[in-house]
Amino acid sequence: MSTDGPCQRKLYNYFRSSASYRVRIALAHKGLSYDYVPVNIMPKVSEQKDAAYKALNPQMRIPFYRDHAVSISQSPAILEYLEECFPDPPLLPGDHAGRALVRQMAALVGCDIHPLNNLSVLTYLKRDLGADDAAVDAWYSHWITQGFQALETLAAASDMRGTFLYGDSPTLADVYLVPQMWNARRFNVSLEAFPLLTAIDAAACALPAFADAAPEVQPDTPEEMRA
Repeated sequence: MSTDGPCQRKLYNYFRSSASYRVRIALAHKGLSYDYVPVNIMPKVSEQKDAAYKALNPQMRIPFYRDHAVSISQSPAILEYLEECFPDPPLLPGDHAGRALVRQMAALVGCDIHPLNNLSVLTYLKRDLGADDAAVDAWYSHWITQGFQALETLAAASDMRGTFLYGDSPTLADVYLVPQMWNARRFNVSLEAFPLLTAIDAAACALPAFADAAPEVQPDTPEEMRA
């Protein structure tokens, strides 16, 4: 990561955004330097709606990645781009079946859990539907628990499970898992029913690439939240 000089790559992101967290992990895993451009997406600030940012990214979402060749929104597209341009060290297995399984596990988090629990949904529940904090927490816990139950079962049945969700090197599946585990702990979701996911998360977080991407150590992390 770079924060104090021009770099070919820029990542517009927010320290606590799980989609941003995924991309930070991938960049670190592949040893790619980049300029960290913080975008505060909290409702009272909403820097993603500023005219200058909207001109860069009409979707007004994060993460947003730029380099000399492309400007990309949506973390799945960014991650696939990085994997295709910088295949070593890989985040996908070499065989078709392995790639499909890893993508399935990643999508379980990215499609079945995250969209239901992202900031815009939680804000809508409170602001427009009148949900209180307890109701929002119950909503969050329901969807993350349901998704983790499926992923724990899938991992338990997989012959390819090793230290990580697939084998003994991290893959895209772990890149998706770790930020969602961080979110679960943030919202006090019980993880006792998910021993495999908990062990895999711990193994991944011990790796430098995952540790360097953690929300607690980013340039825009508030002092009171720093590790």
